[in-house]
Amino acid sequence: MNNSWKTTLTISALTLATSVTANELPGAGVTVQPVQSSVAEETFQTLIVNRALEELGYEVQPTKEVDYNVGYTSIAKGDATFLAVGWFPLHADKYTMSGADDKFSRQGQYVSGAAQGYLIDKKTADKYGITNIGQLKDPKIAQLFDANGDGKADLTGCNPGWGCELVIEEQLNAFELGDTVSHNQGNYAAIIADTISRYNKGDSILYYTWTPYWVSGVLVPGEDVVWLEVPFSALPGERKNVDTTLANGKNYGFEMNSMRIVANKEFTQNNPAAAKLFEIMKLNINDVSAQNMMMSQGKNSSSDIEAHVNGWIKANQQLFDSWVKEAKQAAL
Repeated sequence: MNNSWKTTLTISALTLATSVTANELPGAGVTVQPVQSSVAEETFQTLIVNRALEELGYEVQPTKEVDYNVGYTSIAKGDATFLAVGWFPLHADKYTMSGADDKFSRQGQYVSGAAQGYLIDKKTADKYGITNIGQLKDPKIAQLFDANGDGKADLTGCNPGWGCELVIEEQLNAFELGDTVSHNQGNYAAIIADTISRYNKGDSILYYTWTPYWVSGVLVPGEDVVWLEVPFSALPGERKNVDTTLANGKNYGFEMNSMRIVANKEFTQNNPAAAKLFEIMKLNINDVSAQNMMMSQGKNSSSDIEAHVNGWIKANQQLFDSWVKEAKQAAL
């Protein structure tokens, strides 16, 4: 065989080898364990991340449902890979206590513009001129929202472990509302359903909620209900001195939040494709609200949510594919 043939064969072999490497999926052979909270309305966001990881070749295990605190500690230990819906800055203390940047990678802003706060029905707000939760320090005002006859306002509150319950407790104490307001906790979906039922009967209601979530599609702020301001900023833990006043001058007691993908740091260091994916994925908050509304109207089974995910990806195929493409390039 002459030298020219040898050169040609060598070049062909190198070209083939390079081609195979470029086409190999970066996640091949790597198992991923997602976790999420018990809030079913976070499944949609999680499944979209799972689908993108599968496109990269990762073997994605069924999502485990855990308490947020367990989720953070599991990811820090490496027993789980990621949480798609880490609420920040609401979860700042959980993040810090579980190891912060030493244990986690948290680069992107998956869903931005999430609000939280206290609301009452507009009819009662207009009749009594109630604009601030501090006004409930007056027993006569508080009694308007008494649902069980104990003389105190009944606040539909936040599940233990979510993070928002710590803010509510901090504020009830700071605003001296402990004697006039009861923070009702339990299964949020059940107690908010009861709250909506009381509203439909014409009762005055007081509740905490957040967006994106289906409640604000049923009780529409500005039409059915109004947001209450707070007397002053009061947050727990490391956010103690944070001013929650918004750009428009209103202070609803909570900072604007983003849902961020929190992943095990060692995993992201070893998997640049997944790390890039987590960093660049962005989901429109209105898309999440629309999906959550469908769930509230009865389309909330696992197969329903899968169908919602399929529909979203099909409608946003170009965007979805761009995430996968950029993530693949990060691994080359």
